[in-house]
Amino acid sequence: MNLTRRRLIAGSVGALAAPALFTSASAQNSFPSKPIRIVVPYPAGGQTDGIARSFGDFLSRKLGQSVVVENKGGAGGTIGVAEVKRAAPDGYTILCTISSSLIQNRITVKDLPYDPEKDFIYLTMTTSIGGPVVAAEKTGATNLRQFVEYAKKVDKLNWGAYGPGSTPHVLIETMAKQYGLKVEVVQYRGEAAMFADLSAQQLDGASGSPAAAAPVIASGKGRVIAVVGDRLPAYPDVPTMTEQGAVGGSYETRAFAAFAVPAATPKEIAKKLSDTLIEAGTDAKVKQLLENYLIVGPLSFEATNARFKRDTEVMLAVLKEIGLKPE
Repeated sequence: MNLTRRRLIAGSVGALAAPALFTSASAQNSFPSKPIRIVVPYPAGGQTDGIARSFGDFLSRKLGQSVVVENKGGAGGTIGVAEVKRAAPDGYTILCTISSSLIQNRITVKDLPYDPEKDFIYLTMTTSIGGPVVAAEKTGATNLRQFVEYAKKVDKLNWGAYGPGSTPHVLIETMAKQYGLKVEVVQYRGEAAMFADLSAQQLDGASGSPAAAAPVIASGKGRVIAVVGDRLPAYPDVPTMTEQGAVGGSYETRAFAAFAVPAATPKEIAKKLSDTLIEAGTDAKVKQLLENYLIVGPLSFEATNARFKRDTEVMLAVLKEIGLKPE
């Protein structure tokens, strides 16, 4: 009698548990069943926004659900990244952000409201070939040596960046240390506004992505004086910073744009998103965007996480070397 009762109880427990397990599996198998949003922690119009929208369009076509890109700019990307951290870990909120919000902010932001190592699963990323260093037309500079000579003649160099610890911020701080320059770093919420001010000659120089810098270069209001990373096909005769004698680990790093979801997202859903985002690299529209932006990718899940680890180690060492601290 006791044995039979135990069997009945065990059977009842199993029956109660089965629907929960079935529901969980069904939810993952049917993903996505509603619209997905991609949060970009920077304003619309920049390269990261363009990447998010292009990949988001492919996700929508492939998964059969609408994908909405939301720009949550401010605080050097902190606001948007923190929002994704707090989002439900169900795959319906994806982060698309750049290295500065995930690496540099660890040094430059006091009490960072997220842990880039623990709070996210990195699905894939794209990386740049290199980035142009642009001097305003008013400087008269056509190379790094001439720009440094100009910088030493003015009381203070006005330089554009898009957040404390961002790639252009680290670049000019490294240059200032090597060449003894006095610099005023003007922070913007994104590249578009930064290069607009450079075009208006309100800045002496700035650096960023090839796509964002292209209009000011084409207009003649800005000149490419050097390249961070590898030489760019659009400006094959422009030497890199390193080739022109600049010294610093940051000159060899490449900016990246990473897609991520909250860390507690089910592995099956994270894998489905990762596989689909990586597949986007075979799409004609996405391939055209990558070519226009001079970026490589999307990288595999394994390559993405290896790259993130390596760049983190290099950039944190550079930031500490130049003495950047929270503002």
